[in-house]
Amino acid sequence: MCGHESEIPDIYLRPMTKEDTDLIISWRNTDVVRKRFIDQAPFTREGHLNWIATMVDTGRVVQKIICMADTGKPVGSVYVRDIDLRHRKGEYGIFIGEADARGKGIGTRAARLMLEYCFEELKLHKVFLRAFADNIQAIRSYEKAGFTKEGYLRDDVCIEGNYRDIVLMAVLNPGESGKASGEDEKASGESGKASGEDEKVSRESGKASGEG
Repeated sequence: MCGHESEIPDIYLRPMTKEDTDLIISWRNTDVVRKRFIDQAPFTREGHLNWIATMVDTGRVVQKIICMADTGKPVGSVYVRDIDLRHRKGEYGIFIGEADARGKGIGTRAARLMLEYCFEELKLHKVFLRAFADNIQAIRSYEKAGFTKEGYLRDDVCIEGNYRDIVLMAVLNPGESGKASGEDEKASGESGKASGEDEKVSRESGKASGEG
């Protein structure tokens, strides 16, 4: 485990492209990654391409590849899904695909970079996530990135015949107060109808994609 910020390898985020498909499929189908997801079904090319077409290309998801700064080597992926423009929020997700990149603080650094993007570029007010309650290492990483626990759902999902508890965590845009500006409220009202349709499509496509 990485003990100090100075020991965390430098990384950067770049947009995910279709050229990353084989790599992402390989990562997502490894047991250590797959078992961190609520949807643990085998990850397929068809499902991923559908995710890109219905979610990424439509702006409902922003997904990026985590790369090592010194070599450019891809080591994982981070994303925010089900982007809700009306309420200005989205659900965060991450996976480190390369075994030699785990346990070094890369996930925490990637989360901070993605949150910066969500708040400064997407202008979101809130980013939330769901994590298995027994995934202590991931929860600690999220806390270091700025997430705080907001709820605990007992026996919320059934995985391979066993019910699992889920922890809800979130972080608010540090540059905003709790009250939306007049322009934000106007924009939210105008986008509300479209956002509702987005949420419906997201729910329908999310299960098939297996990304979260």
